Amino acid sequence: MSVAVSSERRAAHIRSERWAPALATLLGLLLVAAAAEIVLDGAAGISPLIPKSPQIAGWLEGVGERLGYRVFLIALLVSSAAYGGLIALAARARAASEDAASGAGAGVVSKRFAIVLIAALQLIVFAGPILLSTDVFSYIAYARMGVEHGLNPYTHGPVAIAGLCPSGCDPVFKYVGHDWLRVATAYGPIYTLLSYPLASLGVVGALWGMKLEALLASAGTLALTWRCARARGFDPVAAILIVGANPLFVIYGLGGAHNDLIMMLAMMAAVSLTIAGTPTGRREAGAAAWVVAGALTKATVAVLLPFMILSRRRLAPILGTAAALALGALIGYVAFGIHGIDVVAALNRDAAFVSTDSFAVEIAHLFGKPGVFPVDHDLLKAGLVLILVHLSWRTWRGYDWVAASGWALLAISVTSTWLLAWYILWPLPLAVIARDRRLLVATLAVQALFILHQISPLLVPVQ
Repeated sequence: MSVAVSSERRAAHIRSERWAPALATLLGLLLVAAAAEIVLDGAAGISPLIPKSPQIAGWLEGVGERLGYRVFLIALLVSSAAYGGLIALAARARAASEDAASGAGAGVVSKRFAIVLIAALQLIVFAGPILLSTDVFSYIAYARMGVEHGLNPYTHGPVAIAGLCPSGCDPVFKYVGHDWLRVATAYGPIYTLLSYPLASLGVVGALWGMKLEALLASAGTLALTWRCARARGFDPVAAILIVGANPLFVIYGLGGAHNDLIMMLAMMAAVSLTIAGTPTGRREAGAAAWVVAGALTKATVAVLLPFMILSRRRLAPILGTAAALALGALIGYVAFGIHGIDVVAALNRDAAFVSTDSFAVEIAHLFGKPGVFPVDHDLLKAGLVLILVHLSWRTWRGYDWVAASGWALLAISVTSTWLLAWYILWPLPLAVIARDRRLLVATLAVQALFILHQISPLLVPVQ
């Protein structure tokens, strides 16, 4: 009976090889076409989805039309459906090939196919305008405050440079998002210092510098994801495809040149040191230092440290953490004073913000509440603490610390009242290499819910 079943599976695998590669190619082309539609239309002129910015994609003008909400949402829906189809094909091919002992889906989603597709998507977005978010202009404003105007970005908001140039204001000021005009930077001193060399390049030069940093961070994250997946015995092609072709990663994360990508690069460098090679005290101390470096870019990634330390139960990660924290604190204090290392104050300030895309707001609306109240913030924080304590206990008892870290990052994004698309990317590189595959399912499910919320206006009839 088992021989007959095995023969039937092999036959099904052979039949799938006839049509699956063509379908994978079609889905890849749909992903590329959707990204190109957004970029070309975004470069065509003023759009509510393209933040006000200097003209950096003039060579694309005249090809597309002004990007409207409906076209963008349709493109997002198409790219999400194509992405889901590609993931399903890769998973099916892997399962079939394991049964047939014929290699991990090489005939359907090959290494070359995945790399070419991911490179095409990311280069298309890199060549276009800034998409969907004004955050990158805040990065530039904070850098110019320090370099060009001698102001501490940890004590002043961009409004401080509103009248400091002969023409009336610093040239980047008019591009900064309204919400951040009076807000000091919430990013770590390492990232702020990393952005300083770009300040003297002018707004356009700094903008391209930020875009290049994001692109290189994306490439580095994917390379490390490949390395970690292979070290853990997972299909590295599927791993980089799930991360690098993800519409939120490409359109929202890379399209907005967000520094979350730099944070994720540091995170994956730390994970790679612990799982891709022979564990040594030096490697574990270095991994902890990389997490600290990531936290001094964006504080969220610090949540990895307790799980890393609990899983190792050795002194090296603690020493690495202490040394990196001491060095980072010294650099931050020398460069920016006490405010440059007061991470807790910045986190508390940002935790009070509320966005319409957050799960907390949507749940509040389901219960007939107009929004989130202070008591809801406290309940969400208490729930997050309980989740982190539970994950720490499980890690102590032998649970995969990479999976625990991924669950923690996912919990932070879901319980946050200030949820942005690039926040739910944080756990994705960890999810594709975690031993608990439920983390990947949960991460993709949360992203799917976010996308469904975004495309809900398509269900409203056109007037």
